[in-house]
Amino acid sequence: MPPVLYLVDASVFIFRAYFSVPLEFTDPEGNPVNAVHGFARFLSDLLDRESPGHIAVAFDESLEQSYRNEIYPAYKANREPAPPELKRQFALCRELVRSFGIAEFGSSRYEADDIIGTLAAQAQREGQAVTIVSRDKDLTQLVTAPDTYWDAVADVRYGYKDIEERFGVVPERMADFLALMGDAVDNIPGVPGVGRKTAATLLKHYTTLDGVYENLDAIPKLKFRNAAFVAQSLREYRDSAYLSRRLTGIACDMPLSPARDELRRRAPDLAAVDAFAEAQGFGRTLGVRARRLTDAR
Repeated sequence: MPPVLYLVDASVFIFRAYFSVPLEFTDPEGNPVNAVHGFARFLSDLLDRESPGHIAVAFDESLEQSYRNEIYPAYKANREPAPPELKRQFALCRELVRSFGIAEFGSSRYEADDIIGTLAAQAQREGQAVTIVSRDKDLTQLVTAPDTYWDAVADVRYGYKDIEERFGVVPERMADFLALMGDAVDNIPGVPGVGRKTAATLLKHYTTLDGVYENLDAIPKLKFRNAAFVAQSLREYRDSAYLSRRLTGIACDMPLSPARDELRRRAPDLAAVDAFAEAQGFGRTLGVRARRLTDAR
């Protein structure tokens, strides 16, 4: 079997570092580097602990726009724009990843989820298992039998058979599940009156969003609270449900097809790591970690 491919959702860990690491972490010119500092610690810990042979890190390049806004302009419009200092640190995190010998990808039109989806689909077609490193539940829709979804913040790993118990539905139904419920965080409308339990019940009976809509007349007979109201809401908000489904599905066919060797982890470029650490005012810690990782390979 080919070695496991680790696919890292960088945004989760950069945002977490930005809001949890003190802003007092600055470079010699006084620019905040707190998110870079936290992400560097996360990345070096992951490499030290897992020693992945194949790994890629996906970045949200735009942070505010994607092809989904062409479908629904209000997608994520409820979010405040990312501060300029955070955007600057995203670019630095990409530089850091490259200096550590790791493939990194971003796109002005696609989100990090789509990059991970495309790389995961390619690996799965070639018989390579993937470990998705994130805590974004949307990415569970990509998990197949040999794969792992790793919430590295809580340090909990879920296999294919664990996803339903933890999140409510099996992976292949997740996009439909999210479309029915909607998502306030991403400003996805969904269907009013359909929450987590109701969406899970509907999909348990009818499998897919199409199946739900093919059986609207039967829904009032199901044994859950307000079943008749839910059926009416589904009728009234059909367009919203199918619009939401176009937003919740991860694109697994974006124009990205690196060869497997491009995803092979290389030794850190120690000169580049040292130069990066000096420029960001990190001291010797980052270089020491990079050398330890080099020695462990």
